[in-house]
Amino acid sequence: RNPHQSHMQLAMSRVVVLGCAGGGKTTFARRLGERTGAPVICLDAVWQPHWGKDDVPAFRTLMKELHTGETWISDGNFAQATFDIRLPRATLVIWIDRPRIFCAWHAITRVFQSGEEHRIGSLAKVLRFIWNFDRINRPLIEAQRIAHGPDVPVRRLTNDREIAAFLSSCD
Repeated sequence: RNPHQSHMQLAMSRVVVLGCAGGGKTTFARRLGERTGAPVICLDAVWQPHWGKDDVPAFRTLMKELHTGETWISDGNFAQATFDIRLPRATLVIWIDRPRIFCAWHAITRVFQSGEEHRIGSLAKVLRFIWNFDRINRPLIEAQRIAHGPDVPVRRLTNDREIAAFLSSCD
């Protein structure tokens, strides 16, 4: 086994996947989990649609439990509620950094796919979130990332080619 491979495995042991809604975070995290064998923690699947601000402490308790392992891939932003839990233990942050129009198109088309949990009823809210992401959410996420994981390396993947190359480097 070459030393580069073990270094790569160490760097990939606890990965936080960030990005805009519709950018492909969950698909990427699932593929990375298949390649590395690390369990994938999808924050959108943990956070329940009917939950509100009063449920944040329970969500944080779940986050602490789910992120105790030596290897994991943590898919989702939830910066203010979770970065103090996830980033101090993370070994790598991956930003899936797709163009806004890509994210919007993906969000629109996925509500029509069978077996998809995203619903057409929340599409307008999701599209508003996507359209304002760079102006509103990205600066907040970056501030929390720097506050809680200033030394965690960040890798930005902006298109299918970069994503495929990254995933193939994990084999």
